[in-house]
Amino acid sequence: EDGHSWKQEHHGLKEWAIPEVAVSPNAPNKVFAGTRGDGVWVSEDFGASWKKPCYGKRGPGKVRCLTFDPRDSNTLYAGTEPIDVFVSRDEAKSWERLDSVWNIPWVSTVTYPVAAVEPHVRDITIDPKDPKTMYVALQVGYMLKTTDGGKNWELLNKNLDCDVHTIVLDPEDSNKIFIATGGHDCRAGKAPGRALYSSSDGGKNWAPMAMEFKEEYSVPLTIHPKKHNVLYSAVANGQPGQWRKRSTGAEAFLIQSTDSGQNWKMLDGAVSQANRSFVETFAFDPANADCMYAAQRNGDLFGSEDSGSSWFKLNLSVPELSDMKAARA
Repeated sequence: EDGHSWKQEHHGLKEWAIPEVAVSPNAPNKVFAGTRGDGVWVSEDFGASWKKPCYGKRGPGKVRCLTFDPRDSNTLYAGTEPIDVFVSRDEAKSWERLDSVWNIPWVSTVTYPVAAVEPHVRDITIDPKDPKTMYVALQVGYMLKTTDGGKNWELLNKNLDCDVHTIVLDPEDSNKIFIATGGHDCRAGKAPGRALYSSSDGGKNWAPMAMEFKEEYSVPLTIHPKKHNVLYSAVANGQPGQWRKRSTGAEAFLIQSTDSGQNWKMLDGAVSQANRSFVETFAFDPANADCMYAAQRNGDLFGSEDSGSSWFKLNLSVPELSDMKAARA
């Protein structure tokens, strides 16, 4: 109840990496997990037991991201490795592959710099005001956009880093887009910015954000649910391969903007002090938006009761972590 005392209730799907989980907007007990190898699984009891709704049928395999249609909680999109986008309109029981993604010649040229990982879809973001408009982050190959529900796509590749990790839309003006990148083109001297970028025209043009910092790697990016001018991210020095080779690790910290991304400041406190690991994701308490959580890649969890001004470490550590969602029973 107080947000400080936690215990691990269940640990399921241990045999799979789970890049992302998604909680049904209408039923907090219903959790969908994208596995990197066996498609989308669902639990209807807060994670106590799991089943594969499309068992024996065609569907996504190596899932890298999951996104609900903001207007229809039965409709779920999955981005996969190798690059594909699947849609289910019956809560993951059956799937359709949007082959139209491959009509963009660029998609077949995308590569990934690590041999054990294929090019993939890292994030799918849907316009809440017009669900036919979607943005897809390619690894490592910029972004795609559709305005007709996936029939046709365009490549967004002007003045942004090709290594797009996270796409966020302004809730009040969905032409305003914010992205967190891995800084691939920054390190190669080919991009105008470092980790973060914004667009005010639906992705046609981009401008760097958070140039106050030299750090060029980011993943988490989120907007405060009630204060839409407030953004949060985390940045690190170099990419994960470099972190592993030095004793100081990621050299990471949290950052915040209170003016829609124009200016950024470092957030002090327990998370930024634990800077060898890196915050992968944020989550807000659905019942109290000032209460938020940050999850580090190494499994350490942190909480804040004042929208990120101060932080405390939770009395819970989990195995290596890739995603976190908060839900109220």
